[in-house]
Amino acid sequence: MNTSPSQISRPLSQAAFEHALTLMPGGVNSPARAFGAVGGTPIFIERAEGAYLYDIDGNRYIDYIGSWGPMILGHRHPAVVAALNAAIERGTSYGAPTVAESELAERIIEAVESVEKVRLVNSGTEATMSAIRLARGFTGRDVIIKFAGNYHGHVDSLLVAAGSSAATLGTPNSPGVTAGTAQDTLILEYNDVEGLEEAFAKRGARIAGVIFEPIVGNMGVVVPSGKFCEALTRLTQQHGTLLICDEVMTGFRIAFGGAQDLLGLKPDITTMGKIVGGGLPVGAYGGRAEVMNHILPAGKVFQAGTLSGNPLATAAGCATLKILKEDPPYVKLEHLSARLATGLREAAEAAGVPHSLARVRSMMTLFFGEGPINDWQAASKCDTKRFARFFWGMMDRGVYLPCSQYEALFVSAAHTEADIDQTITAAGEVLEEVSK
Repeated sequence: MNTSPSQISRPLSQAAFEHALTLMPGGVNSPARAFGAVGGTPIFIERAEGAYLYDIDGNRYIDYIGSWGPMILGHRHPAVVAALNAAIERGTSYGAPTVAESELAERIIEAVESVEKVRLVNSGTEATMSAIRLARGFTGRDVIIKFAGNYHGHVDSLLVAAGSSAATLGTPNSPGVTAGTAQDTLILEYNDVEGLEEAFAKRGARIAGVIFEPIVGNMGVVVPSGKFCEALTRLTQQHGTLLICDEVMTGFRIAFGGAQDLLGLKPDITTMGKIVGGGLPVGAYGGRAEVMNHILPAGKVFQAGTLSGNPLATAAGCATLKILKEDPPYVKLEHLSARLATGLREAAEAAGVPHSLARVRSMMTLFFGEGPINDWQAASKCDTKRFARFFWGMMDRGVYLPCSQYEALFVSAAHTEADIDQTITAAGEVLEEVSK
């Protein structure tokens, strides 16, 4: 096999990236786009339609990223486009309340059982940052628990690495994050009930909140055990700690009511993003009215945003949630996702490639390492070099997958059985190549 990352020349993307490198750090506006984990040059996208991306060199790809999750209906869904066109005719930003903000808030509250009040923001990172501040303000405590391998945006206090023991106070893993900022963040292993119980036994009176991904997508798809979910609920309630469910990725995708609905969880605060904005920049956090009423101006916990509740973003969000409620795609998504998962698993088995496939509804990850993969320690042992070869082999066959072993792929309602079968056929060919 050719040792270069790609066997296809994409001269326009190459030139565009070289120009971007002179203008932006690393040539990108988010490191996830830099292809650092797979090597090679990022592909520059010209447009998208349905289940497909088209690059500036004229190549078409079956898209399993969906803008990293939001495009559950596919790209340029007619109802979402119509809502945006109508909104833009009226104006793009007012800095004042609109009825559309209340409509989106009402749709969120209706869908997510644990949410009684909600605050709209501009991104998932804003939502988690605000939720952490709210948990501390509500409880009067300092310590936040997070889990290794869970990503909650680029919030200073959450950009910390796990220590060598099961429970250790975090140290920063990004320059610019001070030790003081991270010292009140406690890192535990996901699915480690014993470590969670030990942390609460030692520091329960100081723990303001526990933030977690109810189904992890940021170290690949990892599913919580029933015992872990039970311990999260029991210990937070017992110690007066707020349980913060980060559904930025899973909200409205795993189920209309989110992963918490599937798992039977009822967190105190839920953070949302991606699908809630229908592809535009929106985040939200919501929860019990008693907790949410601590936010300014109802309470004293400060949070503000000039573009929060932007009329274009709320229009796209309202249109998307309306479709998900009135014409839900979840049965189709389950059928297509199960078909894809079975095909990928069988292809890996036929090629003799060590693997583990994790799937929950329309999210999945093909791990290049044997399972079970229940936490970051297990996920981090995967063969990332083999994954990189797989990624480029699939790209050269017109299939756009996440450019990291530690991300989930997403199936959309715009995908067809033909798309799935084309993907499985391509995977069979590439897995045979990377097995050598």
